[in-house]
Amino acid sequence: MSAPELSRIVKVRPLPAEPMSIVASADELSSLATRFGLPSIEQISAEIDVEESGKAIKATGTLSAKITQTCAVSGEEFPTDIEEAIALRFVEQGTVPANLSEDGEIEIELDAADCDEIEYEGDAIDLGEALAQTLGLAIDPYAEGPNADAARKESGIVAEGEQDGPLAAALAALKKD
Repeated sequence: MSAPELSRIVKVRPLPAEPMSIVASADELSSLATRFGLPSIEQISAEIDVEESGKAIKATGTLSAKITQTCAVSGEEFPTDIEEAIALRFVEQGTVPANLSEDGEIEIELDAADCDEIEYEGDAIDLGEALAQTLGLAIDPYAEGPNADAARKESGIVAEGEQDGPLAAALAALKKD
């Protein structure tokens, strides 16, 4: 397995007393853009509080990123700003109880207030990789740029109910019945 693109190792004993500030380097940004299939990532930063929470390590804060995405409709590149709340809970490997379903899959029920749980082993957590995963989940895979509507119109794609032609008329007649 290759090394994470954005790695910030934090010893769990003792935990940092002050909030951590993480800023990705140019190489890390480039590597993460490749990982996520983006044209580019201009900036990733985070302010994180790390504290003990029972037998777990809780990390809370905010992730900020400036990325360039490709419009799912027009194919044009456009800038996007991401602000994502972080609520992570690091637990020692093997301490997450596995609830197996009938087909052998692990089932975990989470409430909206539950943190994302990440298992770790040893005496350190990788807060950078956790931030990278948080960013990956925050990226809209079907993002539409500012010219998406114009590209649809140019291609002849119309909104629901605005179709034209004999098939559209026949379908509209069926809906009226």
